[in-house]
Amino acid sequence: MLTIACKPARKQQIKFEPVIGKNFLAPALKLTPDGGLYQQTYFDVTPYSPSERYLVVSKFPFQDRMPVVGDTAEVCIIDTHEQTIQTVYKTKSWGLQTGTNAQWGATDSYVYCNDIIGGTTVCVRVDIDTGETSAFCGPMYSVAANDSCVVGFPLELFDVTQLGYGCPPASPGAFQSLPPGASETEGIWRTDLKTNKKKLIVSLADAAAVLPSPPERDCTYYFWHSKFNRQGTRVYNVVRCILAGNLGVHNPANITFKPDGTELCYATPGRLPWGAGGGHPNWHPDGEHLIRHLKFEDGKNYFVKFKYDGSTFEKLSRKILGGGHPSVEKGGRYLITDAFKTDGEQKTVSLRLADLEADEAKIVCTLPSIKWEGRLPDAVFRLDGHPCWSRDYKKVTIQAANVRGERHLYLVDLSAILSPR
Repeated sequence: MLTIACKPARKQQIKFEPVIGKNFLAPALKLTPDGGLYQQTYFDVTPYSPSERYLVVSKFPFQDRMPVVGDTAEVCIIDTHEQTIQTVYKTKSWGLQTGTNAQWGATDSYVYCNDIIGGTTVCVRVDIDTGETSAFCGPMYSVAANDSCVVGFPLELFDVTQLGYGCPPASPGAFQSLPPGASETEGIWRTDLKTNKKKLIVSLADAAAVLPSPPERDCTYYFWHSKFNRQGTRVYNVVRCILAGNLGVHNPANITFKPDGTELCYATPGRLPWGAGGGHPNWHPDGEHLIRHLKFEDGKNYFVKFKYDGSTFEKLSRKILGGGHPSVEKGGRYLITDAFKTDGEQKTVSLRLADLEADEAKIVCTLPSIKWEGRLPDAVFRLDGHPCWSRDYKKVTIQAANVRGERHLYLVDLSAILSPR
């Protein structure tokens, strides 16, 4: 393990700005300061620290081209008590959709991200008070809630199937890829943060063995998102099956397994495994189930819930249409997701709140987004809302743009419109 002591950057005083919009059902604040480009990690990775005093965000140097190795992004800490922002680390590993993969572990002391060290992307842990940085031997997509380990598929292999989620290539378009088939030597790596030893716990061949056979023999398997449940007892993973070299069709499937790679399960048996519409799986807070949206026989998407081993499966609503990036609060009543609309040159992102008991959904607020179409070459330049619950499930952070089209992080306080339990 490589440990480096470095002094954190100076804290910058900022001011959270109230946002006034038409038909807002809850108050909203712009958290990040103008003059920068900011976003959180993903819709299933809360930026809030365990105490909820701090938030971690990524700051980009640009948003109108793809990064290559050498371009650096910043990992920043927002102190909600002092209203300050501070850069605690600069990394060469980042993408336009998941930023620096910055996330918290068990305490407010450490944040985790990745960096390219010795030509390989590996997990980095940063002490936000001292700046001391520890680099480990394996990649990180998700950190266990007790700080024991991280799991992840090599970030060098992400962007070949979809841009913006892995680490930058050495030169534009020079993405690493796998040979056809299901690799026995590549897959999900578990890195022990105490011993700094890594182990391949689920290979692509392991995953292929529990999935239905694809309709074509000419296929290549890749892993995608790997995510611990909040209890640290299981990991879900998205498998992608590229048929006949068609990188534009991902054919995703969901598997789960224990943190040591055992009890590998195909999570949605009985559903169409290859070519099904929908996506964006996420752990239910109970740690036993997952949710996502899925395309059904009527051609529409609905939100669904299923057990990690595929033994149960249900629609969460027969009236509320699915879409966006969904998350459910711990009581199971409320679901949040994002939705988009384009009106001429104006593109917006809305926060949707679904009450699953009342079987109704409403738009809480609508904020500006980035209209990349016609100006930029790929959807990687989009700004998805990626709404995230706070740890107390009363607030939501969401990505949106300011009036100049710069990406920022906003906070929406739902506490006054959620029914007490």
